[in-house]
Amino acid sequence: MPTIELSHESIRYIQKLNGASHEPFDWSEWLPIMGCPVDVNNEDTIEIEVFPDRPDLLSHETMAKASRSFLGIGKTEVDLDIHEGDIDVIVDSSLAEVRPVIRGAIVRGVDIGSDQNQTDGFIQSLMDHQEKLHMTLGRRRHFASIGVHDLSSINPPFRVLTVPSEYSFLPLAGDEEMTIAEILEEHPKGAEYAHLMEGLDRFPVILDADDRVLSFPPIINGSHTTVNSETRDFFIDVTGWDERACDACLLLICLSLSERCGKVESVKIIGDASEVSSPRGDHRVHRVPDRLIKKILGLSMESGDLAESLEKMGGRLDETRTVTDGPNEYQRWSDCAVGEKEHIVSMPRWRSDIMHPIDIIEDIAIGYGFENLPMQMSSLHLDAVPLKSSQLRRRFGESMRACGLQEVQSLTLSNERDQFSKMRWGEIGGTATIANPITSEHTILRQSVLPSLLGLLAANRHHELPQRVYELGTVVRDVMNMVRGSWACAEVGSGFSSAKGIAQAVLRDMGAELSEVEFQALEPGFGPWIPGRGASVSIRGEVIGEFGEIAPEVGLSFGLKCPIHAGEFDLEMLGRLIPDPVI
Repeated sequence: MPTIELSHESIRYIQKLNGASHEPFDWSEWLPIMGCPVDVNNEDTIEIEVFPDRPDLLSHETMAKASRSFLGIGKTEVDLDIHEGDIDVIVDSSLAEVRPVIRGAIVRGVDIGSDQNQTDGFIQSLMDHQEKLHMTLGRRRHFASIGVHDLSSINPPFRVLTVPSEYSFLPLAGDEEMTIAEILEEHPKGAEYAHLMEGLDRFPVILDADDRVLSFPPIINGSHTTVNSETRDFFIDVTGWDERACDACLLLICLSLSERCGKVESVKIIGDASEVSSPRGDHRVHRVPDRLIKKILGLSMESGDLAESLEKMGGRLDETRTVTDGPNEYQRWSDCAVGEKEHIVSMPRWRSDIMHPIDIIEDIAIGYGFENLPMQMSSLHLDAVPLKSSQLRRRFGESMRACGLQEVQSLTLSNERDQFSKMRWGEIGGTATIANPITSEHTILRQSVLPSLLGLLAANRHHELPQRVYELGTVVRDVMNMVRGSWACAEVGSGFSSAKGIAQAVLRDMGAELSEVEFQALEPGFGPWIPGRGASVSIRGEVIGEFGEIAPEVGLSFGLKCPIHAGEFDLEMLGRLIPDPVI
C-alpha cells in the first residue's frame, strides 16, 4: 500500500485557504474509520497508509478536502469548478499507435505557500503525489503518466507528435542535450521505463509553439518547464493507454492544485477527426436500490441518515424516488426494478473507485459507522464440499499420526547442496532458482521434502530420541507446484522393516489395493539409502515414491549420527492412481 506523510502545518494551511478555520483534530481517530491505518502521529507529522482503492487520498490537499467532508467542517462539493480556456493541444494522428490517450489542463493562481519552507514542502508533495499516481492508477506509467509544467516558461498552443530516436532535447536535470535513444539507454529515468517504449521506431513528444520540448512521455520532462518557487500557473499533461486512469490522474492533480486556490481551465484536445474539452469536472450519477442497502447493511435508513453518511464520504443524495423506468424484475442483483424505491446519488468524478452501487453502499457504511450497524447472524447458509485434494491430505495426515509421527512444517526454500549433492538425487526437470537469494541456504525452491526433514532433525539432535516427524509440503519441479508427503524417524532399534510398515500403512489408509502395489529394490548409490535397504513403490507400474534406511554418510552430511528410516510419496499421483480413496 502507498504511504503518505503529512505535515500538520501543511494541512492547517490548506484548510485555512479554504475557509475551514477550526481547532486541531485528532487524525488518528477518523482516518482508520475510512480504512487508512495511521502508522505515525506526532506533533509535527502523521504517516498514513492509503489503500489502493482510494487514490483520491494520496496528497496533502486531497486528504484535507476529504477530512473537511468527513468531519463536517466545510461544504461538500461533488463538482470541480472548471472554466473554459483558450489553449489548444493539437494531437498528431501518429499517436494512435504509440500513446493514444491525451489529456491536459491549465491551473492558474496557485498559492504555493507563504514562506520558503512551505513552498519547498509544496513542490516536494506535488512530486510525491505525481509519483504515487504513477504507481497506482498509472500502473508504473503504462496506463497513465503525468507531466506538470511551469506555464510561464512555455508558449501555447501545444502539439503532441512522434519523432525518431535521433531527435534530441535537454531533459530534466540534464547538462546537455541527449537523443531519445541516449535517454532510454543512459538516463536513469529512461533506463527505468525504457520497457514502455519497446518495439517503437517513433516516440511521443509534446512541443510548444516555439518547438521546445515540454515532455517525452512517459519518460521525462524537458528541463526548461521545471516547477520552481516562482511558479503560480501550471500546465498538466496526462498521456497513456487507459482512458479512465488518465482522466482520474488529471482530475486529482487539478483537484490538489484547486485546493490551493488554483483556478482550473480546460484545454481543447484537437485530433484529426475529434475535438474534446479536457478535463471534465462534473459529477457522476448513480442509482442505488433501497433493497440493496437493506440486504447488505441489514437496516432501513432514513433519507437524513443516508444524506449525512454520503456527505461524510464526499457524495450527495439528490433524490429518493419510486422507480418508473427499468426492468420489470431483478435481472441482476443491483438492478432498480419498476415500482421499488431507489436513491439517486451524485459522486465526484475524481472518485474513480466508485464503479458499482455496491461501492456506494460501502461508503454509506463507513459514513454511517460500522459500530452503528445492527448485529445479526448471516441469513445465508452454504454447505461446503471438501476438495479431493483436501481428502488426500487429511487421510495422509491421519495415517501418519496413527503411526506415532508428529506433523511439522518447513520452508519451501532450499539449496542445491541439500536437495541433490547430499541426497544423491539428480534434478527432476527444471529447477526454480531464486534470482537474488539473501542467503546461500535459500537459493532454490525444493524438489523434495525429505531433505528439509533431515535438516530439521539435525537442528534438534541435542534432544533425546526417538524423534518421528512427517510433513505435507509443496515442491516445485519443472516450474510446476506439486504436493508430496514425507516422513523421517530418528530412533534406535528400527530399520527397513519399520519404514516399509509405515509405507504399507499409508497406502492402506489411502485406499490402495495392496495387490496392485509393488516394492522394487533400488540400485546401490541411488538416493540417500543404504545399499539393499532402499525401495521404490509402484502402483500399476507407476512409481509413486521411495522409502528405506538413510545411509550413515548421508546422515553425517546433515550432522546426524543416529539411525534414520524415512520415505517420501507423490500425493497427487496417489490421488490419480487411487480414484476412490477411503473417506
